[in-house]
Amino acid sequence: MGFIGSGYIGSTIARLAIEAGHQVVLSNSRGPETLADTAEELGPQASAATSEEAAAAGDIVVVTVPVSAFPHVPAAPLAGKTVIDTCNYGPERDGHIPELDSKSLTSSELLLRYVPDAMLVKAFNNTFFKHLLSLARPAGAADRSYLPIAGDSAPAKAAVTEFIDSIGYSVVDAGTLADSWRQATGTPVWGTPYGPFSNEKGQPVGEDAIRAALATATR
Repeated sequence: MGFIGSGYIGSTIARLAIEAGHQVVLSNSRGPETLADTAEELGPQASAATSEEAAAAGDIVVVTVPVSAFPHVPAAPLAGKTVIDTCNYGPERDGHIPELDSKSLTSSELLLRYVPDAMLVKAFNNTFFKHLLSLARPAGAADRSYLPIAGDSAPAKAAVTEFIDSIGYSVVDAGTLADSWRQATGTPVWGTPYGPFSNEKGQPVGEDAIRAALATATR
């Protein structure tokens, strides 16, 4: 697993991935030396590298950066790869982006413009990082939670579903990248089903609740 961005969500996914037996290569915009402590804490299955190296190393690559940083995501090493997009648009942080403000594009469709040869899957953007860590459950557990994913490539979706299953979650297919607005910031499936931020353990969410939340989203 390669990581472009190693903030709260990225490092949480990396932690769950390592617990599931995956190797992870972390990167950020400030250079691998700034991730030395994180990699050491995560253990021998983790290493730090440049964004280009992390992108090249991963069978699956997680892009978890501000939307304003999309132009800096390395495109060439992501060509042909399954890429998980965890990113949410926030004008107060990213500045105003006309295509996103007008809703003519989803943020994933915008990312695809910068990495056109990648196979993008939207995932992990609708949950609080502390809930993501605490709600992971083994396969078959009665209280296993579901996460929505969206993408245009069936093989990429299958690969991401397999990865998400390995780290303790089941998946609801939420459609194409054009449909991924249904899990964007402020929609019914964003955050709320898993409980308030003040409850750091969160609450498990089943398939029906995720499907219902996606269905009630309005644009």
